[in-house]
Amino acid sequence: MAESTERILLDTDIGSDIDDALCLAYLLARHGSDLAGITTVSGEPGRRAAIASALCSAAGKDVPIHAGSPLPMLVDQRQPRAPQADALAVDGRIRWPHRADFPPGTAVEFLRGTIRDDPGNLTLLAIGPLTNLGLLFRIDPEIPSLLKRLVLMCGSFLGTPSRHDGAEWNALCDPHAASIVYAAPVREHRSVGLDVTMKVSIDANEARRRFQRGLLRPVLDLAEVWFRDAGRIVFHDPLAAVSIFEPDVCRFARGTVGVELTGGTEPGRTSWAPAADGPHEVAVAVDPQRFLDAFFGSFDVVENLP
Repeated sequence: MAESTERILLDTDIGSDIDDALCLAYLLARHGSDLAGITTVSGEPGRRAAIASALCSAAGKDVPIHAGSPLPMLVDQRQPRAPQADALAVDGRIRWPHRADFPPGTAVEFLRGTIRDDPGNLTLLAIGPLTNLGLLFRIDPEIPSLLKRLVLMCGSFLGTPSRHDGAEWNALCDPHAASIVYAAPVREHRSVGLDVTMKVSIDANEARRRFQRGLLRPVLDLAEVWFRDAGRIVFHDPLAAVSIFEPDVCRFARGTVGVELTGGTEPGRTSWAPAADGPHEVAVAVDPQRFLDAFFGSFDVVENLP
């Protein structure tokens, strides 16, 4: 029986943490993945779009790419730059060919039109601050109900301390957008949170060894920028993507997610109330080896780049 194809819209802050680039490379390489479009969010969204363009070009795929909001809805910007874009050229020489002409602020309308043109068939995968999605759901409140599913790398739900005093980074960077997105009426609303994604990682030396082929080669150049300040890669965003195609890589539970906006805790902190009939599904466990096998196995069928 032929494997079904998943049409995916990817919303990403690629260019900060390296896991976004790994997630995009996986979606480009994975058999059965049909990228309907990529939108970028957070500081320097045009440079983030250029990184996405470089990976799509390396894969030989023409994917629509649109730059989105550079600023959160109400709070201050926490990641104003996209440092990994510096790796696209070395000493003025283009290392990885890419487009650079991305008009600002086209992402939300692109998402809106694409979803309305194919109702019920698109998975929206968001792996950065949720600003674009929050704006989209406010502008057109019917959009959430037109999605096949919504998959987020967002939140922390199991009581595991996060890196940011209780609030996971994507929720922290735009808590008001996160609140809008978690309140949206989506038929399938899945989150893969920090407390689970932290269990899947490799160190820099292993990454350098593994990223020597195919679409992982341009990712390695981007990763070297990341390794200036970090010694490991944690597969936050790729785990959310892999769960679309292989949901058994994680164990999920149903319930209700809340996002703190006021009160004594930091805005963006997520809460989790288990309930069999809850509107949200969150990852509560992961099989790390099964994930790594699924992730790297997707690149086995892709020819090495020249």
